[in-house]
Amino acid sequence: MKAIPRLLLATTLALAGCSATGDAAETPAPSAQPQASFGGTDLAWIEINIAMDEQLLPLLELPPRRTTDPDTLALTTQVKAFTQAELGTLRQLHTRAGLPTENPHEGMPMPGMVTPEQVTEASKLAGPAFDETVTKHIKEHLVQSQNLARSESKSGIEGQTRQLALQILRTREVSLSTINTTN
Repeated sequence: MKAIPRLLLATTLALAGCSATGDAAETPAPSAQPQASFGGTDLAWIEINIAMDEQLLPLLELPPRRTTDPDTLALTTQVKAFTQAELGTLRQLHTRAGLPTENPHEGMPMPGMVTPEQVTEASKLAGPAFDETVTKHIKEHLVQSQNLARSESKSGIEGQTRQLALQILRTREVSLSTINTTN
């Protein structure tokens, strides 16, 4: 329950485009506190994306065992590759920002967040039903990820975090156009 107020704060900051910056005359913050170069939008965006991407990966592991559809296999391979690469960068940003180890967004139901129940449901399917279910969950994830990246690119203040958001906008656009042309 402690994560709910933090989620509300992060969501409010992300939607409002607010950011917190430290005063240049302040003493450097201890490592447990966020670095001054990261604003509230940056911090919330990093945590939300780590949670969303980590919860997507189990779904992306299923296709080789559940389908032979070349479009589904290509999509999941593409999404898995950029998700793993982005997670590496997000984790580095998480460390640099001095964010706590416990992610308040982990396991929280939100748009685009793949749940363990959805992975279990998909793992029981095969063929076209599997392909449709996996593609639907991936598309929802990509759309929400794109929305969040757009917000970060407009309201974030930390350079590397904003650059990653712009990169995510590009990768999501390519993947979503692939989904839209194959369905």
